[in-house]
Amino acid sequence: MTPSFEPIPTSSAALVASYSIEPPGYPEIEVAQAEHRINLTNFWEIKPGSRVLELGCGQGNATAVLAHAVGPTGHIDAVDPGALDYGAPFTLAQAQDHISQSAVGARISWHQATPEDFLQQQASRQGDGGAGGTWDVAVLAHCIWYFAAPSVLASVLRSLRGRVGRVCVAEYALHATERAAVPHVLAVLARGTLESYKAESSENVRSPLGPRAIKQIAAEAGWTVARDGRGETALVPGPGLLDGSWETGSVKSADFLAEMDEAIREERARLVVGTARDAVLAAVEGLNGEKVRTMDVWAAEFVEAQ
Repeated sequence: MTPSFEPIPTSSAALVASYSIEPPGYPEIEVAQAEHRINLTNFWEIKPGSRVLELGCGQGNATAVLAHAVGPTGHIDAVDPGALDYGAPFTLAQAQDHISQSAVGARISWHQATPEDFLQQQASRQGDGGAGGTWDVAVLAHCIWYFAAPSVLASVLRSLRGRVGRVCVAEYALHATERAAVPHVLAVLARGTLESYKAESSENVRSPLGPRAIKQIAAEAGWTVARDGRGETALVPGPGLLDGSWETGSVKSADFLAEMDEAIREERARLVVGTARDAVLAAVEGLNGEKVRTMDVWAAEFVEAQ
């Protein structure tokens, strides 16, 4: 008998956050991250016993929640290409190892690889008689913007056909229900434009695809939004989710201007990016001291098109 779905209460956020390594003196930051990902996991209805492929797991913020959701009979294959010494105040290796030592650690296998390489490797093993290569669900939680180009998402979605029952996606919606989140939207556009002029980038905004673009790429790769009443939704993050503030601060910084001068040679292009930054500054000033919020998050479930 297939276990039924039971939502994770948001009151469990502190417990789930304890699985992850916490910034010194600021445990509420990790609790807010956990609560947001609990809301996503509940929307996707991740059931106990599920075999989940998480692509772009990073330091494991969503991984910990997913591992909590699948229970002791489920498993997470968490994939990320990031260097294990990357990250601050904790490296990728430190963050993942901390989760591995937690109560849900045995439910997770970490894989340092690009999503494309991992899927290709698993397909080869399956072809040789191996057991890997298929999962109940694939999760891409706030990772699409890290991809070097939209073509990476297209390739990944094509590779997932026939190997997962459904694909669950969460990404920023490029829409701000809260007025205080408008600077975040503008900051992403400024950052994404700057990164498009770099031959290589390690920033978190490289392919800022919105919901329409993601759905179009998914359709071309053979996926469609589920029509069972749980297809897509928009979530308005609480004030404790600080991603919008962090991104806005990055664009406001002098480092952004230095990067712009180094990466962009053409005068008019520098003007456009500089003006985009000015729009961020103006939007922040317009808040009259109110803290910058994080923009809406779009979540969706895709199934193979028939």
